[in-house]
Amino acid sequence: MQTAMIKTEAHHLIDAMPEGATWDNLMYEINFMAQVHEGLADAEAGRVISTEELLKRMESWRK
Repeated sequence: MQTAMIKTEAHHLIDAMPEGATWDNLMYEINFMAQVHEGLADAEAGRVISTEELLKRMESWRK
């Protein structure tokens, strides 16, 4: 993501936060947005798995 776009999105994120927001709230939102962008980039690059494959992997993690 381009630096200017990141800065603009960060400003929008901060502006949308409530008055009583904490640093922890801000860090949570930043991390969430970073994960969303990472997921979108993975999807665009074709790095995805089916729901069935995900469920199989989750089942193996429970054991």
